[in-house]
Amino acid sequence: MASAAELSTHQKALGINLDPTSYGSFAEIGAGQEVVRWFLVVGGASGTVAKSISAYDKEVSDDLYGSGARYVSKERLEAMVDSEWTQLVHQLNKSHGSKTRFFSFVDTVSARNYAGTNEAHGWVGLRFQLHPDGPPNDIVLHINMNDPSNALQQEAIGTLGVNLIYAVFYQLQTKESFFENIARELEKRLEIDYVELRGTAFEGWDQRAILAHLVVAGLAEAVCFPSSGSPEPPIEVLHKKAVVLAPGSFEHVDLTHATIHERMLSSAIQQLRGELDEKAPAPTGFFCLSAMPPTEVDPPPGIPELLKRIDALGARGGAVLLFRDRELYSMTTVVNRYTKEPVRFVVGLSLLVRVWGYRYRKLAGSFLEALSRLFAQNVRIYAYPMGSKDLQQSIENTSSTGWHWTDTNGSVSAPQLHPPPPLDHLYNYVLASGFLVPMQIPAELK
Repeated sequence: MASAAELSTHQKALGINLDPTSYGSFAEIGAGQEVVRWFLVVGGASGTVAKSISAYDKEVSDDLYGSGARYVSKERLEAMVDSEWTQLVHQLNKSHGSKTRFFSFVDTVSARNYAGTNEAHGWVGLRFQLHPDGPPNDIVLHINMNDPSNALQQEAIGTLGVNLIYAVFYQLQTKESFFENIARELEKRLEIDYVELRGTAFEGWDQRAILAHLVVAGLAEAVCFPSSGSPEPPIEVLHKKAVVLAPGSFEHVDLTHATIHERMLSSAIQQLRGELDEKAPAPTGFFCLSAMPPTEVDPPPGIPELLKRIDALGARGGAVLLFRDRELYSMTTVVNRYTKEPVRFVVGLSLLVRVWGYRYRKLAGSFLEALSRLFAQNVRIYAYPMGSKDLQQSIENTSSTGWHWTDTNGSVSAPQLHPPPPLDHLYNYVLASGFLVPMQIPAELK
């Protein structure tokens, strides 16, 4: 017999149908009824499906779940699962409650439209009991869909839903691989960039560690840790906003380094604010941390270490975006999914040297391709000045060679920094073209 990890979507759906202890409802909006379809076509659906509904019309949806401005949102998902669960338990608890684990699966999805102009993402939720008459437990996911067509995205949603229901009933004890099981057969097709867990079934599960795990395991390109309040998916904090990104490894969590990081980010936000129209919303700033090590020879940081750095940045009032990749061009790609407003990186000169020294082996066009991807139409780099002694030490630590500079009273700004040839031609080009923007030397460096 095949192991749970080897079971196909068909086998999982059939296994649930043939289990007399699970019974539930399905409410799906925006990507067909692809989840319940699996249970209807594999046979034995009467043992699992109590109800299936797809309220596509907004007036119908409002009548069922209450009015709302956003139909693909966590708020709408919560209203759906509350309504479906209440109705399921009210109607069937007397006849089925003593022998059945109830569940309600819901999703609200914006699958790819005909023109391909929308953000393909959605919210998926499941309320379930671990045993008959047991308390309800909730799992909420935010997903991004990467397939190029509506049909393929619907197919991926179907697989995800079956995986999720199967995982909570039969794979909940495999905490380490639980989310890999949910995303099985969907690698590269969709991302899970937000998770919320509630109930005794998830007692002892750390939401922040789970979010970091999604990135480390390659299930998400990025997740967000706000400076205060609960985590949110990147789409919620980046959507149509002007943003400043402060990338770094942030290994040093002492007060001195934290103050420098905070000063860099706040200075860059102030500079971007000066570029925008007076009536434009204020820019949003994020520290950007990667789950990858700073160099190819370093070991990757573990999840406890990542959370330690995130906490240190959060203590200084900084929201953090945790990215899977360390390259700035990858960060550009992720952020520009959600906004076409100005995006500004703020980097110290030591990181600028490191960026110019990467080998970019993953790209056919190497450094030239990396630059073209990094500097999208709305992206610029603010270069933050650095003390000459600190810059010298940093360059020695990264084994970079051929760099030279002049300084002003011990401080170096971007125009005073000179890479070795032939990189100096590219450096001078991005500087003269305004892609690389020198920041003023802060008073504390003068």
